[in-house]
Amino acid sequence: MATIKLGRLEEVDVRKLWSHEQYDFSNWLAKEENIELLNEALGLTLVDIEKEVYVGSYRCDLVASDETTGQKIIIENQLEQSNHDHLGKVITYASGLDAKVIVWIVKDAREEHRSAVEWLNNNTNKEINFFLIEIHAYKIGDSLYAPKFEIVEKPNDFIKTGKIQASSGEMNKSQSERLAFWTRFNEVIIERGRPFNVRKASTDHWYDVAIGTSAAHLGITLVNKENCIGIELYISDDKSIFDRLYAEKDVIEKELGLTLDWQRLDGKKASRIVYRIPGLDFDDHSNYDTLMNEAIDKIVAFSKVFKKYMK
Repeated sequence: MATIKLGRLEEVDVRKLWSHEQYDFSNWLAKEENIELLNEALGLTLVDIEKEVYVGSYRCDLVASDETTGQKIIIENQLEQSNHDHLGKVITYASGLDAKVIVWIVKDAREEHRSAVEWLNNNTNKEINFFLIEIHAYKIGDSLYAPKFEIVEKPNDFIKTGKIQASSGEMNKSQSERLAFWTRFNEVIIERGRPFNVRKASTDHWYDVAIGTSAAHLGITLVNKENCIGIELYISDDKSIFDRLYAEKDVIEKELGLTLDWQRLDGKKASRIVYRIPGLDFDDHSNYDTLMNEAIDKIVAFSKVFKKYMK
């Protein structure tokens, strides 16, 4: 058998890739193909990236929103060892911009700042989430440099869930069943190679998936009372998008191979296009993997077809 020649992974100083935080690294990260690397690490879908947003006399490096939730995210970059000055800035920016997700990217995270971010996640309400991330870069031989985001501290789902219990009593059966469903659902998504971004498991009855526009998103809903899972395109506030899609109703349904429920919802801002998968029963988990795989298949199909008609 021929001997396989292997290379050695070598870490390089990130300053070789970006010499200046603001003019080099922030500009690089703001590009769509690069912010996707951060999306993969965070499990979010960041869109509408703004650079150098003023908060009083200071400027936050990057401000974005999560496409599926609409939450505001701030990103503070520091291509050096973490320090108290930047920690203070991160908190100032979060307060001034009313951000729900705070991302602090550093070259090297000091232990006291790891502890500080952990403390913030443990002691803020469930809507506020802090991430401390190190940026590293690697190469093999004479290969191109490969940047990698490595999460140092992140929100603790157990703690956040505990806060829900503490503030509103123990989770009821439906909440508990939804959390169990989405936890396993995330595992199935990962097993299938992540056809779309994994979202944090929660007690909500919905699970949103980005489709590439802030005007609409895909959703998976658990409707136990009707014993079904809903797969839908949710249009937030634009009836013209719904009408344009409805004009192509027969073609879209033929491409999907499905009969859809078209809900214009006159009198409301939102519109929905829904397909229902029967068989959900919170008291019987035996078909969960089958239901989850079908839901993933339908979401992938919805994304592929609807994207064509929303351009």
